[in-house]
Amino acid sequence: MRAGKEKSAGRDKNREFAVIAYGFLAIFLGMIAYLAYFQAARSEAFINNPYNPRLDGFAERIVRGDIKTEDGTLLASTKIAQDGSERRVYPQGRLYAHAVGFADNGKAGLEAAYDFELLRSHTFVLERVVNEIEGKKNQGDTLVTTLDDALQRAAFDALGDRKGAVVVIEPDTGKIRAMVSKPDFDPNTIVTDWDAILASDESDAVLLNRATQGLYPPGSTFKLVTALEYMRERPKNYKSYHYTCTGSITREGYTLHCFGNAVHGEVDLETSLAKSCNSSFANIGLSLNGKDFSETCEELLFNRRLPFDLATSKSRFSLKKDAGESEVMATAIGQGKTLASPLHMALIVCAVQNDGVLMRPYLAERVENSDGGKVERYEPSVCGRFMTEKEAKILRRYMKSVVTEGTASALKDDRYTAAGKTGSAEYGNEKGKSHAWFVGYANAKGSHPLAVSVIVEGGGSGSAVAVPIAKSVFDTYFK
Repeated sequence: MRAGKEKSAGRDKNREFAVIAYGFLAIFLGMIAYLAYFQAARSEAFINNPYNPRLDGFAERIVRGDIKTEDGTLLASTKIAQDGSERRVYPQGRLYAHAVGFADNGKAGLEAAYDFELLRSHTFVLERVVNEIEGKKNQGDTLVTTLDDALQRAAFDALGDRKGAVVVIEPDTGKIRAMVSKPDFDPNTIVTDWDAILASDESDAVLLNRATQGLYPPGSTFKLVTALEYMRERPKNYKSYHYTCTGSITREGYTLHCFGNAVHGEVDLETSLAKSCNSSFANIGLSLNGKDFSETCEELLFNRRLPFDLATSKSRFSLKKDAGESEVMATAIGQGKTLASPLHMALIVCAVQNDGVLMRPYLAERVENSDGGKVERYEPSVCGRFMTEKEAKILRRYMKSVVTEGTASALKDDRYTAAGKTGSAEYGNEKGKSHAWFVGYANAKGSHPLAVSVIVEGGGSGSAVAVPIAKSVFDTYFK
């Protein structure tokens, strides 16, 4: 009996040892698997973190690589003086200030997002070995961007001295073709100008990339989202919508006017968008389900981080159950608490043009070594589906009406077919102040379609101020 108990106790101990041993083995194998995953998928992202001091060590052995446009225009390079000192130079000056960024006094733009790639060297292996032996630095790799110099200059010149931003994207690939933000700065003198920049008027926010980080009431450009929600809630009878516009609508003692107090008369959903009828869209907003509306906005990336490598701000949408009718009406026309970035509004337009599918926006085309050999290439990738193909097709037709018979008629051109939405977004407490918006796209046979988002701070009328900027970009691209 006693011997049996001892055998049983021995088996229990062996079982405990086995459980512990297998547990440690599982932990060990898990660590090995994680290390393999980290090495394959996460190591570069970790190394490229701006807080990683290891990158400074790379700079001791490698000359920071060049940055170029897709058509070969040099945007950034490192000049080496006779005494061996290095200086980062930006041949295009202010033209690409926010997109390319800077690499002194911290880093911003592409200089920050692709720091690791610029501090790697894939020159010929024997050359690297010789340089290591002689104590010389190797030349870093070159970052080739998706930016187009002609489009960048067209957007930069058209925006002029006004505060605002322009974003230009290929909807079917996601390539960022131009990105302008003003006020700007000269990256060549960022160090000497630093104190003056920090001491400048807060409203200037020179270092802020308004294209990706600026948040503005989207105004009437948001009516694209309101129209989409109305179609989703009334898939069988949205075509029968009609409203008589008298120039204003009043609820709860709050009166909302159409822009310029225009009276649009009898309008359907398409005409409401083409004429940008505030009264009609306020009426539509009052009929919507607030919860469903919020969910649609979430699907369109409101209140979420945008899928982009450069620093971005989250667009905001909020419409609570207890919101009053005045707030609902304001929200339906892109006012109220709604805020959006120019990049975000461009992405919504891209999805509309691309049959509802959003391609991930990107600025880096490829990485080359100093001899032009391929190191890495960034391919277009699908980010997600914003809407059905049918919904996108309907919105495209409505946006074309904005050009053919509405507020963006200046975009009529024999060389391309344009579509879009203008906006005049009120801001601040002083009545009559508004930002000028335009978001839209253009197509022409034999070319990629092109989407443009324009914001001019305090510009007033979108059709008078923002549309001509978009036209300059389209004319340059489709010439």
